[in-house]
Amino acid sequence: MTKDLRGIDAIAFDLDGTLVDSAPDIREALNAALRQEGLARFDLDTVRAWIGDGPDALILQALRRQGVPGDEALRLRLRRAFDAVTLAAPLQFGGVFEGIAELVAGLRRTLPMVVVTNKPTPLARAVLDAASLLPAMAGVYGADAAAQRKPAPFLLQAAARQLGVEPARLLMVGDGPADLLAAHAAGCPAALVAWGYGGHAAAAGAAPAWRVATPQQLLLTVRESRPVRRDEETTTTRV
Repeated sequence: MTKDLRGIDAIAFDLDGTLVDSAPDIREALNAALRQEGLARFDLDTVRAWIGDGPDALILQALRRQGVPGDEALRLRLRRAFDAVTLAAPLQFGGVFEGIAELVAGLRRTLPMVVVTNKPTPLARAVLDAASLLPAMAGVYGADAAAQRKPAPFLLQAAARQLGVEPARLLMVGDGPADLLAAHAAGCPAALVAWGYGGHAAAAGAAPAWRVATPQQLLLTVRESRPVRRDEETTTTRV
């Protein structure tokens, strides 16, 4: 069944696992921070499964996994090192998911887009810039405090206010349970993508969501629901 998006005025995208395959870079930043403290490092599959709640939660997971008491001073040192590595090379090992550049280019003149992520805003902007996606976004809403992190509705509510749209008309597109639960709490419709990190089967039970198999499916559905003028179609190839 085709999703009707005629009631949508804007789209909020999750970042890691939705727009970009950043797991290799997150692993590199985490392991570099752990290495500085003489702690054990982790493989890509392990780190990928931890992605979604932001770097502080990621660091805590790493410390708990190796039984290290996570005192505040240690966590702060790890976080500073994690941020430094990320900012130095935001997307050196990962990249934009297949079809995302075309999706963003195709939507750019049709609907305003924002990013709503549990990654802190400076890191999120750096990754988006490295991915050449930042210019297309009307805003970047990162979790700069623990209370802002999805599944809390705070970031989606802030994005809706800034965009001047009702939450019910802001589509949240993400790959994990936190995205769907945040959308539900904020009163936003949600789309669950099949290509991300969040565990599609587990996320599907978190809250009601439209299932999206590919970026092309989302783009085509938006175009069918909100036709783009012919003179605009020629300008949507730039990101």
